[in-house]
Amino acid sequence: MSKADLTKPRIAFQGELGANSHEACTAAYPDMAPIPHATFEEAFDAIKSGDCQLGMIPVENSIAGRVADVHHLLPSSGLKIIGERFKPIHFQLMANKGVKLEDIKTVASMPIALAQCRKTIRRLQVRTEAAGDTAGAARILSEHPDPTRATISPALAAEIYGLDILARDIEDEHSNTTRFLVMTAETAPAPPPFTAPCITSFTFKVRNLPAALYKAMGGFATSGVNISKLESYMEGGAWTATFFYAEADGRPEDRGLALAFEELGFFAEKFEILGVYPADPFRTRG
Repeated sequence: MSKADLTKPRIAFQGELGANSHEACTAAYPDMAPIPHATFEEAFDAIKSGDCQLGMIPVENSIAGRVADVHHLLPSSGLKIIGERFKPIHFQLMANKGVKLEDIKTVASMPIALAQCRKTIRRLQVRTEAAGDTAGAARILSEHPDPTRATISPALAAEIYGLDILARDIEDEHSNTTRFLVMTAETAPAPPPFTAPCITSFTFKVRNLPAALYKAMGGFATSGVNISKLESYMEGGAWTATFFYAEADGRPEDRGLALAFEELGFFAEKFEILGVYPADPFRTRG
């Protein structure tokens, strides 16, 4: 970290410097210092302790689905959501300086990144090697140069670790996108501008009644409120899926959503709003 970064507010992410989450932090908050953490638990703890003012946390990918570790931590984290960011994911094939593409025999990266670049790997006819982190693979290659090895990593990793990009944007699906949530430890963060379309994230646990979930969701249908996400969770090791994380279009004070929440209250034992935040314009891109 540079001396200038020491005076900046800090934003936590999971992974190593140069990871996709690092790129997301830099793009969304260029005036903050991105702080890497080995695990999601450590990133969450850094936000809760105040060591970092914000966190940039991936929650789902258009190809790989939801990030299971985060969805386990999110409902009980005590943090609030103040934003979302959608980041197109691009992978670069990189190697030590001066290495040529035809010299490469082995490519290392996270299994999910290797799987998302199968066509290039097959065309190059190289071996693959699993790594714990895309940017970490780039760091290791920079520390242990090898003219027969390359990594699949984000472009920022090549810049940080002094590697050459041999092939750009090698992902099989160019629509590959990760959604991040911006988290804060503030208990009552400032509300988003009224001019922005918003998302409200909330959790609830339905009562042990027949058709409780159906009835709990009925108010959203009758009030014309769109539920864009509804996911169930185990709570306390119980095998009954009665705990839910959901996202609805709008703000809690909007008449439709207020009525839906009122009806939800009749059929829910627990209810908590995790955040009200502007919808990323990426949602409306065709």
